[in-house]
Amino acid sequence: MYQSPRHYFEKRLRLPSDPMTAAARLASSGLHADYMVYENRGTWSYAGGAAAEITLDRAGARLRQPDEVLLPWDGHPLRQVQNLLDAVRVTGWRAYGWAAFELSYAKGGDLAHIGDQRLLHLVVPHTEVRIEGGEAYLRSVDEAGLAAALDVLSAEHTERRSVPDPVDVRQAGAEAYRRAVGVAVDAINDQRLQKVIFSRVVPVERELDFVGTYLAGRRGNSPARSFLLDLGGIEATGFSPEIVVQVDPDGKVVSQPLAGTRALTGDRAEDERLREELLADPKEIYEHAISVKIACDELIGVCAPGSVGVEEFMVVKERGTVQHLASRVGGRLAAGRRAWDAFDAVFPAVTASGVPKAAAYDSIRSNESEARGLYSGAVLTVDHQGAMDAALVLRSVYRQDGRTWLRAGAGIVAHSRPERELEETCEKLGSVGRFLVPAAEPVGAGVAPMAEGARP
Repeated sequence: MYQSPRHYFEKRLRLPSDPMTAAARLASSGLHADYMVYENRGTWSYAGGAAAEITLDRAGARLRQPDEVLLPWDGHPLRQVQNLLDAVRVTGWRAYGWAAFELSYAKGGDLAHIGDQRLLHLVVPHTEVRIEGGEAYLRSVDEAGLAAALDVLSAEHTERRSVPDPVDVRQAGAEAYRRAVGVAVDAINDQRLQKVIFSRVVPVERELDFVGTYLAGRRGNSPARSFLLDLGGIEATGFSPEIVVQVDPDGKVVSQPLAGTRALTGDRAEDERLREELLADPKEIYEHAISVKIACDELIGVCAPGSVGVEEFMVVKERGTVQHLASRVGGRLAAGRRAWDAFDAVFPAVTASGVPKAAAYDSIRSNESEARGLYSGAVLTVDHQGAMDAALVLRSVYRQDGRTWLRAGAGIVAHSRPERELEETCEKLGSVGRFLVPAAEPVGAGVAPMAEGARP
C-alpha cells in the first residue's frame, strides 16, 4: 500500500558549546540505539535512529521504512542501493552509514569471497542535527524526537575530561607482518602486482568509552574527516586521513589519494627533516605516483571526456602522528552518471588496497589473518540532491561482538623493507592508540527523554 512521504519537523538553536562537544553529547545521551556522528570540513552531523534503513549482503539489498522491500542479488549491488534510495519516502532525506572493505569483492557481482557479513548499512535518520558556526539545525520525523534532541543540546553541561590510557602497538602480529611484507615484495618482483597494502590487528583488551576516545582523539588529530558510530552492531570511532570520493550536487567529483608516510614527532626540526626525506624518497614517490595514476584512470571511466585532472599533486599533509604525500584528482560526472557510479569506480581506495586491485585482493586474502570489515572501507553521507561524501576508514578503533581492536597497514612496493613497513604501521596506530579512554571514566552528558529507536 502506498504511504505518503514523511516530513521533518525543524528547529534552529544557537549553541554555547563547540560543535564537536555538542555532537558527542548527542551520541552519549542514549537517545537512539543506532547513531552516527560525522565531521566534514567544519560541520558536525549527528544522525540518530532510522526513518528508513538500507542494508546490503549476499542475499541482496533491503529497504525498511518500516515496510520492507528486498531486491535479490543481481550482480549490481550499488545500482540496487541507488534504486532503493530513490524509493525512500522521507522528504529531503540525507543518509549516513558505512561500507565494508569486502564490498569491493562483491560490487562486480562475484560472491565467491563473501560470507554472511553485512557489506553496507545506511540510515535516513529519525533525528538529524547539523552543527556549524555556533548554530545547530535540528530536524526529526516527529515532534517528540525534535524536543528530545533540543533538551540534550540546551541542558547545562560540563565535560569530564577523561585521561587516555595508551595501548602498546608494537608487538601484536609484528613478526607475521614482517614475513607478509617479504612475501609481497617477492610477488611484486615477480610482476604479479605493483603495490599492495597489508594490515595488522592490535587487540585492545580493556573496555573503552568510545565517545571519550573520539573527543580525546579528535583533539589530538588533524583529519580530513572524523566519525563516531554505533550502527548495525558495529561501534567505531576514527580520524580519516583522506576521502575516497566526494560528489557535489552539480556532478563535480574529487578523490584524494594519500600514499607515502613519515612520522610526526612534535620536534619541529626533526619533522622538517622527515618531510624532506619523504619528498625525496624514490620508494615513497613511486608508491604515491602509481596511486594517483589509478585514481585518474578510475574516474575517467565515469566522468565526462577531458574533465579528469590532477588538481593538486604531492603536497605534504599532516595527519595526527604522521605526514603523508597527498594529491587531489577531480573530474565531472558524465551525463547519466550519479554519485554511486563514482563510488563504484573508486571503491575501495587504491591507497588501502593495491595495484592492480584484483591481484591485491588475492594477496590481501592470502596474507591477512582475518576479514577487514569496516577497516579500509568507508563511512559516508549521501543525499536526495545527489551529493556524496565518503571517507576512508583508517586511524580508527573498532568494537564488535564483545571484541575491541585497532588496525593499520602500509603500502608495499618493490623497494619496501619489512622493518620500515612495520614501523609505518606503528606510526599510524599512534594516531588512535594513544587516545583510548577506558570505559571506567565516561564522558558526562545531558539526560533527555528517550525518542523513537531508543534503548530500553
